Parts: sequence; C-alpha cells; structure tokens
Amino acid sequence: MSSSKFDIIVYGATGFTGQLVAEYLAGHYRGERDLKWAMAGRSLEKLATVRDAIGAPADTPLIAADASNPASLQAMVGQTRLVLSTVGPYQLYGSDLVAACVASGTDYVDLCGEPVWMRQMIDAHEAAAKSSGARIVFSCGFDSLPFELGVFFAQETAKKILGAPVARVKGRVRAMKGTFSGGTYASIKATFSAAAKDLSLVAMLKDPFVLTPGFTGPKQPPGNKPLFDEELGSWTAPFVMSTINTRSVHRSNLLMGFPYGKDFIYDEMVLTGAGEQGQANAKLVMAANNKMGGSEGPKPGEGPSKEERENGSYDLLFVALAPDGRQVRVAVAGDRDPGYGSTSRMIAECAICLLRDMPDVPAGIWTPGAAMGDRLIKRLVDHAGMTFQVES
Repeated sequence: MSSSKFDIIVYGATGFTGQLVAEYLAGHYRGERDLKWAMAGRSLEKLATVRDAIGAPADTPLIAADASNPASLQAMVGQTRLVLSTVGPYQLYGSDLVAACVASGTDYVDLCGEPVWMRQMIDAHEAAAKSSGARIVFSCGFDSLPFELGVFFAQETAKKILGAPVARVKGRVRAMKGTFSGGTYASIKATFSAAAKDLSLVAMLKDPFVLTPGFTGPKQPPGNKPLFDEELGSWTAPFVMSTINTRSVHRSNLLMGFPYGKDFIYDEMVLTGAGEQGQANAKLVMAANNKMGGSEGPKPGEGPSKEERENGSYDLLFVALAPDGRQVRVAVAGDRDPGYGSTSRMIAECAICLLRDMPDVPAGIWTPGAAMGDRLIKRLVDHAGMTFQVES
C-alpha cells in the first residue's frame, strides 16, 4: 500500500476516543510532512466540527464512512496504508471493516477487548490476511497493551537477570485513577447480550486459550474471587479486564513461538492491601465488577474532562517467578487516565510504530507486543507518557 493517499485514517474520529486520537496526531505530529493522515466517520459536518475543535489543520482530509455501508468502508480502506478504528463494540460494527482491510492488504489497529469476536476474526481471516499482506493488530489500548507488554518486559528482564524466561507471571493492578471508557462498557454489555442469545459463546468466554487456535495450555488460576496472595502479602480481588488481557498474553506467547513455554501460567488481580481492610477492599472491588454490565458506566461518546484525563494514572506490577524461588518484579505505569487519555496515545503510537518501525513484520493477525515488542515499548516511553521499570 506504499502508493496510498494516506498513511493513517482515524476511523471514528467524531467519537470521544477517536477525537482524542485525532487531537494527539494533530498536536504531536504537526509539521511532519511524511505522516499523511485523515479523519473518517459517518458525518462530514461533524468531522469538520471536530477538526476545528481540536486545532487540526484546516486542510486535514475528511472521509465519510459508515459501518452500515460496506462500500464506504472499502472506499476508505483503499486510500490508506493503515486504518485506526475506535468504532466499537467491534462485534457490532467491526467485522466488515476487518474484512475490507484483509481483502485489500491494508494494515489495521483497534481497541478491541472482545475475545470471542477476535477469535471469530482469526478463524475467518488469518489465512487471507497472510496472503494479502494485511497486518491486523487487535487490542492496542488499555485492553490489553500495558498488560501484554508488561509480561513481555518482565520476561525480557527475567532472561537478563534469571538467565531464562519463566513459566509463571503474576499481573497485579496496584493503583488506577480514572475510568474505563464508554466503549469498554458497551463491549462488555454487547458480549453479555450475545452470550445470553448463544450459550455456546459462554465456553469461549471462559477459555483462557480462546485466542490460541490449536493450542491449549495448562489450567490457569480462575481469578474470580478475593484471595490472599502470600508472596505479595496482600489481599487481591478479581480484575474485570483479565478475561481479555490474559487471552492476549497467551496469544502473544503462541505468535512468538512460545518463548514463555507451553506450560506458561498467567493471571491478573487487583491488589487491595493487607489485613481486614484489604479483605474488605477486595469485596468492594468485587461489587463494582458486578455492576460493569449494567447501565451505570459512561455511554459510548462520553468521557471525562481534560482535567480528569490528565489527573488520571495507573500502576501495574508484574512478578516473574522462577522455579527455584527467585523472582523479578517490573512495573508499567501511565500518566493519564487509562480508558481515554492513555489509550488514545497508545493506539496512535501503535499505528505509527507498525508503519515506521516495523515494515518487516509479516502479515497476519497480531497482538501489539508480539508484533512490535521492544520498539513499541521505546515509542510508548518516548511519546505516550508510559514507563517500564525494573523493581528488583
């Protein structure tokens, strides 16, 4: 697609997160003439309003494209090297776009946290993507990039300090200030709704290896109730995003040729503290998780203020445990709220990294870490307000 009119088209630029992505590109890559990008959505009038509101150049190209009109998606895809999609839930609005990108050999990145749909796309399109030249990269936001790259960074650190990767890694959320996006809430509701209509999807949702077709690894920790973690001296609570993040980590392991081993075990929990207060906190987290499928979260298109986004943050701990008891601890942190401020920069840098830094990544359906690894970590540290640090 080197003769394409654009490098990146931000599809969904009138939505809350899409607008933040466009604003980031307009501000962070202003004046870089070799980055040709455009904004796409259903309404040219709304796109123009957003373009002006975010301070993008007046000549920023605008493209009308609608998920309900496959021809418009095909026309959009034919103009660019990469489509960056923020239009979810992807199980409702994403299938035709992925099919169009695969058919034309166009790269694609998204914010998907919907493992059943991702598996359906893998089954339907992986062979065709490898044939056409398309690189399809799911889950380039807080679902699931900090976690997938956190495990990658922990394992790379384990190789240096312990001499080899380990078969057991724990992912633990130490702190998170901010909220999940309206798109995440909508995706969870759409997934619950689909499972209620088709009970066969329930087994896929529960399968830690749903994204590794042809491979099933060892039994994984269920992570579905509060537990006391002896090694960390803290109570832990279920982490609502673990049902997508853990799946992406196992897919990365498969795509990279099982550097973590075929007996790899990984789980994610929220650290809630020691003693009775830690236990009580864990129960509160459980109660909050149970409301996630309800109507209390933000709607798609809604989100926090600029001040709230900039005051948000997250701190994630990854503990790599060797069989002899030695361990390595690394931290991944971000300086914006996870669901919007940080996510919008993550996906933008994923798109640029794939195009600029990783031209030799083969075609197929990827996770960000497996496709871009250390190069992506460097870009996120340099540009996206994230840190990756060794703690022990």
